[in-house]
Order: sequence, then structure tokens, then C-alpha cells
Amino acid sequence: MTDYSVELKNLVKYFGRRLIFDDINFKFTAGNIYGISGPNGSGKSTLVKIIADLISPTRGNVIHKAGDKVVEAEQLHNHMGFVSPYLYLYDEFTAEENLIHFSNIRGKKFQRDKAVHLLNEVNLFERRNDLVRGYSSGMKQRLKFIFALLHNPMLLIFDEPTSNLDDAGKNKVYELISLEAKNNLVIVASNERADLALCKEIIELEKFKR
Repeated sequence: MTDYSVELKNLVKYFGRRLIFDDINFKFTAGNIYGISGPNGSGKSTLVKIIADLISPTRGNVIHKAGDKVVEAEQLHNHMGFVSPYLYLYDEFTAEENLIHFSNIRGKKFQRDKAVHLLNEVNLFERRNDLVRGYSSGMKQRLKFIFALLHNPMLLIFDEPTSNLDDAGKNKVYELISLEAKNNLVIVASNERADLALCKEIIELEKFKR
């Protein structure tokens, strides 16, 4: 099992004068699935973006550690896989070209064998050479999971992971999440009961309002 942790210390976020959440203190550790829940507009995506260092908190800190070593922000992308409805794909590339391109961006060698395995896992192997612009929303969502898993991250953040998926797609996602959580740290932001049923602990954002 990896020894990865994320600690939230006195985390506060405002947008203008509007409070999103106040004084969150929590520690996530590897080998578990954690949930972030709340109704639409409650700040789920905001919190995972802060954890992923995509936006900054108004106050407080997020500390990533691999073992006893602090993971600096500029290295976080090497340790983290991220899935969300707002993750951008290159429609003018094929699925495989997208995977190669994102590997190059990370400065990693493209792991073709693992890519083939994951393409088969999410039932996209036969469509790997098709332009992504021809993919359905569900196919694009499944492709995003390959991006998240291809570089063997220790932290996986899934924001609305079953968005646009049919029942078969959701079941495959739940299987992948449960498998990854055996060794890694998994955080799921969702208001879907079936998504949250996977989680050991849940941060309910409505409890962090004033």
C-alpha cells in the first residue's frame, strides 16, 4: 500500500462575499475511499479543486505527503489522477493520441500495455483510433478514467465520477474505484447515493456553513 495522505487545515473559501465553506479540518489517508457530499452549489467541486491545487483557498492549508515527505505543488500532477465533467479532452485527436499527448505533458513515457489494458477495461479498445469528437458523453467520461489511472497515481480524485454513465458504466467505475482504494487514496465528490455508498467517511459540506 502507498503511504499518501492529504490534510486540510482550517480551510475556508469565499467567492466574493459568499461563503462556500468554513474551517474544514480533515485528514485523508491511503487505503480508503472518502466522500465529499452536498447539494448542487454546495462547494464539492470547489473543495476538490483546492485539494488538487487548481484553485487556492481563501484561508487555510492543504498538505500533501508521500510518506514523511511533503509533495510540493509543482510535483502534485505526478502523484494525482483527476476525473471530472470539466476535464478537457482534445476532440481533434483519437483516444490513443490523447493518451500519448497527456503522457508527454506529464513528462512520462507512454505505457502502451497499461493503456491497452485500461481501454479494454472500460470497453473502448475497439474505438481507440476514432476521433474523440465522435465519442458520446459516456465514452468521454470512461476515457477520462484512463487519463487518471495511466501514470499509477497514489491520489485519485473523482468529481461526479458517474456523470453521463449508464448502469454498466457505473458498475465498472465502482469496480475500478474499489480496486484502486486497496493501495491508494481515493476521494469522491458526489451527491449520488450509490457513489457515496463506497466511502468510509464523508465530509458533508452543509455542516461547514455559517
